[in-house]
Amino acid sequence: MSEEKNKQIGTFEIHAEEDKARTGVLHTAHGSFQTPAFMPVGTQGTVKGITPRQLTETKAEIILTNTYHLHLRPGDERIAKLGGIHRFMGWEGPILSDSGGYQVFSLAKLRDINPDGVVFQSHINGAKVSFTPESVIGIQENLGVDIMMVLDECLPHDASKEQTQGSWKLTKDWAERSLKARTNKSQLIFGIAQGAMFEDLRRQACSELSELPFDGLAIGGLSVGESINLMREMTEVCTEVLPREKVRYLMGVGTPFDLVESVALGIDMFDCVIPTRSARFGRLYLGKSWINIKNKRFRSDPNPIEENCDCYTCSNFSRAYISHLMHAKEMLGAQLASLHNLRFYQRLMEHIRASILQGNFTSFARDFREEWLAQRED
Repeated sequence: MSEEKNKQIGTFEIHAEEDKARTGVLHTAHGSFQTPAFMPVGTQGTVKGITPRQLTETKAEIILTNTYHLHLRPGDERIAKLGGIHRFMGWEGPILSDSGGYQVFSLAKLRDINPDGVVFQSHINGAKVSFTPESVIGIQENLGVDIMMVLDECLPHDASKEQTQGSWKLTKDWAERSLKARTNKSQLIFGIAQGAMFEDLRRQACSELSELPFDGLAIGGLSVGESINLMREMTEVCTEVLPREKVRYLMGVGTPFDLVESVALGIDMFDCVIPTRSARFGRLYLGKSWINIKNKRFRSDPNPIEENCDCYTCSNFSRAYISHLMHAKEMLGAQLASLHNLRFYQRLMEHIRASILQGNFTSFARDFREEWLAQRED
């Protein structure tokens, strides 16, 4: 790796801004990616049903995987011996790994939290598994990901203020320990701001996190059951405090509408299972809305899922064929539907980035909002 490339790792360049929205590039050890960016989710080292070549064809530039799941199976040490996560899963671009903090929330009945970390009862075989801030960084260094997330506690949306205050104190301590544990500077490390649904605690968390030498800053603990309006409110509180020069990542969000609205608030990175999970149930995105391809009216429809979509699915198959596959429960149906939705999301991000560069994102977002909400009222 050249000295010049080494200098670029971790650099976040902002190329254009319109109000709070901005577009730019983040440089990592496995290449650069444009922001705002949407990361397809490959929890187990795979985006469900999609090969890396197909993923590249959707124009995804960075993907997400999961520390907790890969540690349990097949094991980060095994992946390290096999050449690291990029070689293991056949993906050459940047990879971000979630730390397992979401599993602290989603597997609440299978874990115990203490000042040192989290003890999980494996959802696979019931074995006890200990995660500390230090061990989580070690796992991610074994995986060889480009962006490591710190261990944090993700709270439910209805957590009390007292609980949230204690949780943030713990998460901040874990963040500081994570920074000390990192040994490979070519792997970027992001901190995570929590604070549940309390504006003052969100501001405190973002302020304190901003003082630490992270390469990027994430907003966690949203899209966990709260209303959309409250999620927007907490996101805006955070982006008002987080520094302009650091990349901002809104974790676990969301729908196409969520992405447009959150970019307007100053968010640079997203991840969500929605494009592939929705596809497996027949929900396909197009324009500023969606269709359920299982509906009877599509059984004889000769048109592609979306006119002018350049994905493999729309270029080669009809709605009628996709509908047939879904009703027949053929795995190709879910695969073709997922390919379309993943490309739809990347096309949306391309439109967002272009509109910011051209100075018309505000009108783009307004039109998207009006059409999306009008569809919801039908």
